[in-house]
Amino acid sequence: MKIGLSYDIKEQASKAEGLPEDAFEEYDSPETVEALAAAIGSHGHTVQRLGGGPAFLKNILDARPDLVFNIAEGLGNYRSREAQVPSVLEMLGIPYSGSDPLTLSVCLEKPLTKQLMAACGVATPKWCVINDISELESFNWKEFPFPAFAKPAHEGSSKGIRGASRVDNPRALKELIKQQMALYAQPMMVEEFISGEEVTVGLLGNNPTRLTGIMHVIPRQKSPDFVYSLEVKRDWQNQVEYECPARFDESVLERIQDSCLKAFGALGIRDLARMDFRISPGGTPYFLEVNPLPGLNPKSGDYIIMAEAMGWSYNTLIGAVLKSAIERCGLGS
Repeated sequence: MKIGLSYDIKEQASKAEGLPEDAFEEYDSPETVEALAAAIGSHGHTVQRLGGGPAFLKNILDARPDLVFNIAEGLGNYRSREAQVPSVLEMLGIPYSGSDPLTLSVCLEKPLTKQLMAACGVATPKWCVINDISELESFNWKEFPFPAFAKPAHEGSSKGIRGASRVDNPRALKELIKQQMALYAQPMMVEEFISGEEVTVGLLGNNPTRLTGIMHVIPRQKSPDFVYSLEVKRDWQNQVEYECPARFDESVLERIQDSCLKAFGALGIRDLARMDFRISPGGTPYFLEVNPLPGLNPKSGDYIIMAEAMGWSYNTLIGAVLKSAIERCGLGS
């Protein structure tokens, strides 16, 4: 088959003045694109590199692939930016891997995702949304649990998530939100901070969807207040150890799996996803967020790291994601 590959390259992004340092953190590297092209090619397909942004529009019309393997994150600060490439592909009637525009948009809007999860009976930390400075000043913080955690309402790849995102009191929270709003130009979501263990989970396939791994992120310097922040992810070899499969009680693992499968189905996710949880000292897994467009870097992507720890090779895993999309689209196996 002719498989198009859509992507946005970090090194090619033009950084305008005033953008945060991590503005293009979710974009991919040439290393990721090379690895994906080799993996897709190893399954006998011809790879057509489509890129992203305006160049993608010309390339997709010229190439007309049988299916697009999509990892493009989209342009701009829009909360529906991840839907840009899938929307074009749907307009052209070209099948693609991964979730559709609606699911990608909902999952990037973290407060809406949490509302849906809570409605499904999935535990998630208490939260509120601060849309502007006037709301920040008028909100009754006496009724909100501290410590708390604040992050941009519609970002991915840990953009805006730092160790300093955890705060102990309203005064520190207000200062943090003012800084972050000025930097990210969007509402902020404030969550109750769950002290405990950080877990990330990989999911693959449709009908049935299965877990590729449950990975416990263990800080080298143990602390219940550990934050799996952007700084940590950029220096993960020195700052954390990954335990996969995670060694929690069987009842905790079952609750994580149950929450993941509920979320995957309720959000309409397709083919692949990664979900993050905090496990409280009492063993309750609290849903934090979901990424239906997880990073696939062969060395640093959490989705890849946990799958390889469970015995998957990179080429086999990417082939399984592609096969899931091909079968879902009725293009044969």
